[in-house]
Amino acid sequence: MHTISSYKRLIDQEISKHKFGQAPDSLYEPIRYLMGLGGKRMRPLLVLLAYSLFKRDVKSVVKYAVAVEAFHNFTLMHDDIMDNAPLRRGNVTVHEKWNVNTAILSGDVMLVRVYDMFLSLKPEVLKSVLKAFNTCAAEVCEGQQWDMEFETINAVTVDQYINMIRQKTAVLLGFSLELGGMLADASQTDCKALREFGINIGIGFQLMDDLLDAYADPKKFGKQVGGDIIANKKTFLLITALEHANKQQHNELQHWLQTKKFNKRAKVKAVKNIYDELQIPEITENKIKQYFKKGFNQLDTVSGNKSAKAMLKAFTEALIARQS
Repeated sequence: MHTISSYKRLIDQEISKHKFGQAPDSLYEPIRYLMGLGGKRMRPLLVLLAYSLFKRDVKSVVKYAVAVEAFHNFTLMHDDIMDNAPLRRGNVTVHEKWNVNTAILSGDVMLVRVYDMFLSLKPEVLKSVLKAFNTCAAEVCEGQQWDMEFETINAVTVDQYINMIRQKTAVLLGFSLELGGMLADASQTDCKALREFGINIGIGFQLMDDLLDAYADPKKFGKQVGGDIIANKKTFLLITALEHANKQQHNELQHWLQTKKFNKRAKVKAVKNIYDELQIPEITENKIKQYFKKGFNQLDTVSGNKSAKAMLKAFTEALIARQS
């Protein structure tokens, strides 16, 4: 009987086999470094879990699950440059350890290697997999661009924000599950339901992340609580607060958004007070539940092995519990 930890072992073994290329070493070593940093391996695990709903020979598709992980890490390598991030999973980012130009090129060749990994698929599957992957990959880039554009747009609506997180984060979870189904020759209906399950869960995760950024226990959270508030990040909480605020609350929020020099703790406290007055945490929690429920309803419609489905559901529920 397969377990999550046995799947994770298969993924890590496959990753350790990949050299990604030979020379120059300075181009390929950053890829091996980033891929070796670990992480939850959530996306490749979702590929294997979705595949196991329909077929048992999970080992035969591990390399394609790793292709998804390589794509995810390619986006992280480039995101870290854009965000000027010093750390990734507690370790120095690639552009800091090497340099920005190397990180750009390593990311580029990493994406090329993703296509290489898919090339061994049967011709009849290859075309549909690449079509779905290309749609997903383009959307991830669109979502990242929207996220950057939102920094300079004053009025962002909730719908625009949800669409941005759907593209930037959620569609890759959706593709991971859809890919598992496609590799197992599942019906188009099942593949679509798996994709929708992943997208809805992904949106729920991001909304939960928004909520935790402001309200998590600092001891458990692992990063600065209120970081989004300090940085004026347009999260679901802030956008919803601006939509619901009365004149006085709106003026106070605008004051904190426009003030350049401020006491961080005072700003976080003041903004959270307005959030509390407007019941923003409750509104956010309801929205999160709505997306998780929608996702699990989609999963319920998928056919396949019952115990494999229970494992996929339990894995997702554990991720939800861990985030909260």
